[in-house]
Amino acid sequence: MKELLLIAVGSALIHNVVLIRFLGLCPFLGVSKKIKTAAGMGAAVILVITIASAVTSLIYDNVLLRFDLDYLKTVVFLLVIAALVQLVEMILKKTSPALYSALGVYLPLITTNCAVLGITLTNVQYGYDLLTGVVNGFATAVGFAISIIILAGIRERMEHSDIPKSFRGMPIVLIAAGLMAIAFSGFAGLQIGG
Repeated sequence: MKELLLIAVGSALIHNVVLIRFLGLCPFLGVSKKIKTAAGMGAAVILVITIASAVTSLIYDNVLLRFDLDYLKTVVFLLVIAALVQLVEMILKKTSPALYSALGVYLPLITTNCAVLGITLTNVQYGYDLLTGVVNGFATAVGFAISIIILAGIRERMEHSDIPKSFRGMPIVLIAAGLMAIAFSGFAGLQIGG
């Protein structure tokens, strides 16, 4: 149990997928204009990464390793992720058309989001079993959601700030993201347990 807690905290904060590993920057920068939209993207990523971690772990352990096809893991994982994103897209379209519309092109981009593929491959690389892989995937996605929601909050506040003309738009967003990365690197000294 302690090991799972360490993996969860490490994945969400210490090794944050966006701010420390620099994976998934496209939706992080593209969908972080409003908190509501960022929260929706964060929830979609949590759902996709968590389910993808479970499904890819089962496929890898029971099919790819069993039949010595582990060299196909990247292609198979991409197909699984694409199918899951289509499922999430259909669910959002039915249950929350406004959020579906607000996410726009970034929702299908989860399919090629390197964070989703990166986590499924990391689970295999570290030899995580099903439970550990799911915990790692869920915590990583929560870390992504935390990051994108914080950046969205900062961006909403910056709309009402007096920012020099040369820094308006993406330059100030990148500066804010860089400062967030520095702040999150402070979690590296976090000690859990005793």
